[in-house]
Amino acid sequence: MPHTIRAVERDGKGRYVIYAEGEDDPLLVVHEDVLIRHRLFKGTVLDAERLAEIAREADEHEAYRTALASLGRRSRTRKELAQYLGHRGFAGPAIRSALDRLARDGWLDDGRFAREFARVRAEGYYKGRNLIRSELLRRGVSRGEADSAIRELDPDTERRAAVEAALRKWPSLRGEFRDRARKLAQFLYRRGYTGSIVREAVRAAAGDGAREAEDDGLYDD
Repeated sequence: MPHTIRAVERDGKGRYVIYAEGEDDPLLVVHEDVLIRHRLFKGTVLDAERLAEIAREADEHEAYRTALASLGRRSRTRKELAQYLGHRGFAGPAIRSALDRLARDGWLDDGRFAREFARVRAEGYYKGRNLIRSELLRRGVSRGEADSAIRELDPDTERRAAVEAALRKWPSLRGEFRDRARKLAQFLYRRGYTGSIVREAVRAAAGDGAREAEDDGLYDD
């Protein structure tokens, strides 16, 4: 059954609420560009097919605006943004449309996200490449993009961060010297550092005595 628009009112969020003749509930809620493109003015008649098309486009546009606002607050991967939109109540087709449009517009780029995420985690969070890679994969970054971001990490930056983390941790460790060195190495491995970097960091924190502990198979290269 066709619907004839009887009123168009603006709500407090900058959207337009459209009412049909003989109905109290809103027929559509759209943003201005959808309103103008489909000429949704008083007296316009909408059949079921056109109404469904406009409703779909309105959902896609709302999902896009919601996603863009989210990216303005913090970076997200495509997977994270899809989950966020799902929690906000958007359906799969609207989510996919919004994410594809964001990617085309240059706002959504998992490769760029991975590179920045890896750099920040390596420089400021005392995390090594193994842990960073795992975190990227959990966030939905592809293996190829995660590996590419890891390859771009500055080895010297990673090494300096590991040494600083070791120097901070060493005074709090208790036990015999070899136990302390082993605990420190385990701590650094959990932070995602590789064997060669762990060795250098333990030596920097524990001094020459750390070399004696290396005979116990302390490091995995």
